[in-house]
Amino acid sequence: MTVSPLDYRYGRQEAKDIWSREGRHGRQLDVERALIWAHCQLGKVSAEHYDIIADIADPGIVTADRVEEIEAETRHDIMALTKAMAEKAGEAAWCIHLGATSNDIVDTAVALQIRDSIRIQRKMLKILLNTLCDLAERERDTVMLGRTHGQAAVPITFGLKIAVFVDEFRRQLERLDELEARAITGKFLGAVGTGAAQGENAKQLQKLILNHLGLSVPVATTQVVGRDRYIEWVGWMANVATSIEKLLQEVRNLQRSEIAEVGEWFDTEKQVGSSTMAHKRNPITAENACGLARIVRSMIIPSYENALLWHERDLANSSSERFTLSHSMILLDDILAKCDRVMGKCVVDAERMKANIESQNGLVMAEKMMLALVDSGMHRDNAHEVLRGASMIAVAEGRHLREVCGENSEITDAFDSDTLDSLFDPMSHLGVSGEIVDEAVGLTRSIL
Repeated sequence: MTVSPLDYRYGRQEAKDIWSREGRHGRQLDVERALIWAHCQLGKVSAEHYDIIADIADPGIVTADRVEEIEAETRHDIMALTKAMAEKAGEAAWCIHLGATSNDIVDTAVALQIRDSIRIQRKMLKILLNTLCDLAERERDTVMLGRTHGQAAVPITFGLKIAVFVDEFRRQLERLDELEARAITGKFLGAVGTGAAQGENAKQLQKLILNHLGLSVPVATTQVVGRDRYIEWVGWMANVATSIEKLLQEVRNLQRSEIAEVGEWFDTEKQVGSSTMAHKRNPITAENACGLARIVRSMIIPSYENALLWHERDLANSSSERFTLSHSMILLDDILAKCDRVMGKCVVDAERMKANIESQNGLVMAEKMMLALVDSGMHRDNAHEVLRGASMIAVAEGRHLREVCGENSEITDAFDSDTLDSLFDPMSHLGVSGEIVDEAVGLTRSIL
């Protein structure tokens, strides 16, 4: 019987494999093997005995099931692991776990899980960025309403709207590159971080092990790797999840029936939007991802609390971290994939965008008109008041602002009829939108 939705509903298998029981077990075997390899390099273990350990440090030989059987008796997971290895190691069993404390194995194996997770995250983020770059370029000059406070503001392009997210996700990729070395740090200096059990070559031993595994080497640790490293990574995941939710929330809002400018692709042949309302075409993938993003963000608080260990360590963080690290990573990977799917097949209705601009009766061009009056010599405050007054009349009487402006002598003294018409063209008030799209996309493509 499965209980967690991760088992039967959410998450890609590639991500789950890293944080599964088998993924954890296999990496712990890798760490135990690397320990013996390092001892071999320093002459403490023979090459023959290392070869034996290397052969049996295989999940198919030392199985996760056997470790669990032993743990049921010992009630200690790493002691169960070393006993299971010893059963298979014969005369080489003497050197298993030599000089290590349990958390040397645990935290270093977690560092391997984080390392492999970051590789997937970088790949997925680049895939999403490519999708967004393509969309921004395609819709570079697609004019639509810009909205502030939920109200029509001035024209914008859909390309610029997407370019803002291109730049945001580019920054997220840069952040991942910056934090990676800190997040994938292991440790191998024993029970309280002194290296006493490792002997006079303790620091060299630790460096050999961690370099061999492709991990960062810490300067100082207690029995555990400092959890500020995990906080930074979980914080990054929460940050990315927020960026994704913000983007998909925008799609959901633009898909609202009364706006209907952008939408999630819907399979009209087979997909069902509602069990009773047959007409419904709901943004279900975007909604699903937004909900999961909230779970990722919720992992921030326990991640901070997991750093508050007593003295050189206690065990209060262990059970919690089995949720915070694994669930954050698996769910973020899931919503990255879903976000890419939504944006890759994003439906853009340019005609509806134009119709929504026209429905505003020229009010979205009030700023353009005001600035034109200033350019003609009118004081800025006076120009603002002229357009505010004209706009209020247009709203109250349900008229087009162009018509109201054509009746205002202060405006008609400044502009002839043709000029007034041109000032109400939404395409004339897009500023440097296209240049911004080009710059954001160009900068992002340069690092992909």
